[in-house]
Amino acid sequence: MDLSDTRWRKSSFSGAQNDCVELVVRGAGAAVRDSKNPEEGHVSFANAGWSAFMGIVKDGRLDA
Repeated sequence: MDLSDTRWRKSSFSGAQNDCVELVVRGAGAAVRDSKNPEEGHVSFANAGWSAFMGIVKDGRLDA
């Protein structure tokens, strides 16, 4: 996924803090990156992978 011209958006849960993820959603899938370290890269998901990941997050399976 070419993200060179991408405008990343920050999670609405981040508030004034800078400790969250940034997201871009495209027709072929989505990508996320750490807002504190955007230069470190991102994780890309195809549509099916993004849907599965969001299901896991919404189910709370990643909550500590």
